[in-house]
Amino acid sequence: MRSPTLNNVMMIEKTIEEYSGEFTRIEFWNKLPKKVMWQTYIVTISYLQSINKIAIDSKGKIGYIRDPELAKKYTKRKSVRL
Repeated sequence: MRSPTLNNVMMIEKTIEEYSGEFTRIEFWNKLPKKVMWQTYIVTISYLQSINKIAIDSKGKIGYIRDPELAKKYTKRKSVRL
C-alpha cells in the first residue's frame, strides 16, 4: 500500500475543492496538477472520505464538504455512497 505525503493530500484536496461535484474519481485523478500513483490517490480519497471532507454521490462524482458535521448528514442519504 502507498502512503501519501502531506503535499499529495493537500494537492488532491485542493483540486477536489476547486472542481467539487464536476468529476468522478478517475477524472479528478487525470485533473491533478502533478501525477500521483493510482494507489496513493485511492488511499488519499479514502482518507478524505473517512474524515468527512468529501462525499461521492450515486453517479460517482466527488464533492468537497467544508463542514464535517454537515457531511455526516449527507453520508446518511441513500444517494451518497461511502
